[in-house]
Amino acid sequence: MEKSNQAIKVFVSSVIPTVGTDLLKAAGFTVSTWDNLTPIPRNILLGKAKESNALLATLTGRLDATFMDECKHLDVISNFGVGYDNIDIAAATSQGIQVGNTPGVLTDATADVAFGLMIAASRKMFYMHKKILEGNWKHFTPTENLGIELKNKTLGIFGLGRIGIEMAKRCKGSYNMKVIYHNRKRNTAAEELLNAKYVSFSELLQQSDVLSVHSAFTEDVRGIFDKAAFDQMKPASIFINTSRGGVHNEQDLIDALNNRKIWGAGLDVTNPEPMQKDNPLLNMDTVAILPHIGSATEEARNGMSRLAAENIIGFYQNGKVPNLVNPQVLQE
Repeated sequence: MEKSNQAIKVFVSSVIPTVGTDLLKAAGFTVSTWDNLTPIPRNILLGKAKESNALLATLTGRLDATFMDECKHLDVISNFGVGYDNIDIAAATSQGIQVGNTPGVLTDATADVAFGLMIAASRKMFYMHKKILEGNWKHFTPTENLGIELKNKTLGIFGLGRIGIEMAKRCKGSYNMKVIYHNRKRNTAAEELLNAKYVSFSELLQQSDVLSVHSAFTEDVRGIFDKAAFDQMKPASIFINTSRGGVHNEQDLIDALNNRKIWGAGLDVTNPEPMQKDNPLLNMDTVAILPHIGSATEEARNGMSRLAAENIIGFYQNGKVPNLVNPQVLQE
């Protein structure tokens, strides 16, 4: 950290809004960027990282233990996103690498997508739009194209953090929905704010009319929404996931919808990504799917770019990443 900023090389592994790269350049760093819109190949990412002091990474590259072992010289990795399941945090910590993320700035954008998916699934909007594009416009038919209403229903939140709270605010304000939630730890402040009730995981499944997933993706939640979970849900319930596709078992979700264990689903994340074009979910009338665009607003992406850059700048100015996700590295 005693070297001049100009001697500090930062590699940006994807095309990002120029807000962040401009900040890094203004701070005097030598910045290079992967300028291709296609994901960077691993061998090139590894080579560029080996030549750099800091890495501004995106979700498209897996930074595993092997990567950390070969890039142990890195001072800091700043992840363009609030989630960081693309990074082996334990491996980074063992190598003394500080890792940062970009929380807060994408909260509203992601909550808006979850809210929109809920409405779209409940009224079969995506499916109806597809039918119009196919030339299959149906006039008013009293018993067809029927959705379900959301007013006064129960919203279940799995992971009541920043985004989950904003989703709950939207649902309470627009539809007077009752809020229940399940976290690893109770969020008493959110309970007071939303008049929310903490419940067990089984109770969340059994009581929710809309179940919206907003948890961080960790190994203990991988595939937690599986056949056993969907079997406990209400037949008229809607499953929403804007977290990570790995939280749900996609085949079990398909089966649950086909067998009417649940009514519908809204997904901004799939398992795997990208979703194959022949996936049965794409042809279900009560399913709405988006290609992982939760943070895709100009405001959110500019904010993410700024925070990602500030993580790197903050490290070299103060010795600590402002949005540090592995504070234990400071004790190594």
